[in-house]
Amino acid sequence: MQKIPKQEYTVEFKEQAVKRVKDGKTVGSVAKEMGLVEPTLRYWVKASDAGQLDGPGARNVTPEEMELSRLRAENVRLKREVDILKKATAYFAREAL
Repeated sequence: MQKIPKQEYTVEFKEQAVKRVKDGKTVGSVAKEMGLVEPTLRYWVKASDAGQLDGPGARNVTPEEMELSRLRAENVRLKREVDILKKATAYFAREAL
């Protein structure tokens, strides 16, 4: 038996679905139009009312985590630059002989 992967929706998609429900359409009709199941849409409406409608994997990121991510990206970029310089040095060293 094959496992069905969990569906992930963007925040914009969720907000659009909730907006349609709040504009007066029924949860059932909006769910059918957008290819959702009713309990999921009801949960999104409840979460939106509580101000907790998040996207997939959304979580609070601390400033330290942001800095660490930036430093890791910079480290990768610098390693690439060093590799390019090593290759260029080897190329020009061969040409000089």
